[in-house]
Amino acid sequence: MAQVRTASARGGGYDCDVLVVGGGIVGLSTAYAITRAAPGTRVTVLEKEPGPARHQTGRNSGVIHSGVYYRPGSLKARYAVRGAAEMVKFCAEYGIPHAVTGKLIVATERAELPRLHALVQRARENGIPVRELGAAQIPEHEPEVRGLAAIHVGTTGVCDYVAVARQLAHASGAEIRYGAEVRHVDRRLGLGVAVRTRSGDVLRARVMVNCAGLHCDEIARLTGDDPGMRIVPFRGEYYELARPELVRGLVYPVPDPAFPFLGVHLTRGIDGGVHIGPNAVPALAREGYGWGVVRPRELGGTLAWPGSWRIARRHWRYGAGELRRSLSKAAFTTAVRRLLPAVTEDDLVAAPAGVRAQAVLADGTLVDDFLIREAAHTVHVLNAPSPAATASLPIGREVGRRALAMLEEAVRP
Repeated sequence: MAQVRTASARGGGYDCDVLVVGGGIVGLSTAYAITRAAPGTRVTVLEKEPGPARHQTGRNSGVIHSGVYYRPGSLKARYAVRGAAEMVKFCAEYGIPHAVTGKLIVATERAELPRLHALVQRARENGIPVRELGAAQIPEHEPEVRGLAAIHVGTTGVCDYVAVARQLAHASGAEIRYGAEVRHVDRRLGLGVAVRTRSGDVLRARVMVNCAGLHCDEIARLTGDDPGMRIVPFRGEYYELARPELVRGLVYPVPDPAFPFLGVHLTRGIDGGVHIGPNAVPALAREGYGWGVVRPRELGGTLAWPGSWRIARRHWRYGAGELRRSLSKAAFTTAVRRLLPAVTEDDLVAAPAGVRAQAVLADGTLVDDFLIREAAHTVHVLNAPSPAATASLPIGREVGRRALAMLEEAVRP
């Protein structure tokens, strides 16, 4: 257990020891990790919304990812594999709805078979047991799904991530301030960080942790740091299946390795309903959950970032297909029918969308791994899209470890 002399105990006018910006699952997991590792550390979480988990955490399909997709040795691979087991244990401990359902990843075209085999190899390198299935074995798991081959991943599950976030907030013992949007950050070397919120409140801390998700690059710049990337928001649009009996569990296509998106998939949630989606289209605002949500300043920032144009030039064919599925329900249905031939356009009922906070470098590279950077008195979490919810407990421990190391240095005589 870390032994940290808190800033509050030594005086100095600090309102807390560690100030976490962002009340999504990563920010709340960080607060939880800090107070468990160093009891007595004063942690405050600032969240601009009236409650926790209002954006990426609360607007996904609720999947506990096994870690099968991610490059061996990467943070995503290590933290997803570890985090999946920990998330199931956490949910069981606190009575949070969850289920370990397993999932199928299905190849529907011959060109996908080599990629499916590569996933088998990657899963084994990541220590994940999988079972290869022929076409005749797929209906044993999913009677209505068709494909040439598949792999069954038994460790995948689903849970209620909003409930997880609420429990993390409660169990952390941190002070959670909702409706507290950060507007100004004043960082002074050797002293710490002072943050002013929209309401005019000022909070002083030895260390600040930036877990602002869709706005993390903006918070980094407010702090005076150049994050070297920009968040480019991608909206994921979902449908609900009007005939949920068509799907037993989770069914995924073989993903394109050139993109961090997993393709349109089928997810039976903990409520028994089946989510279909998401696709991935550029959002016109960081919280652009529909085509009608446009924020000119945010859109201008995206368009001014050279990486945005380089993505468009490099991947315009893929983007055009995603855009077509966004604008045409018939095209979306056609994509679903590759996996689930029985589905009809009338089976798809519009559901709330989500927005992925994707970090993009200036050269157009989509940051593939979790990205955590440190600066004076500050830890920035700059890329934590899916599978960050699955991996939130180990991510929180890592971010918390860095914050506590800074705090220990700050209070050392």
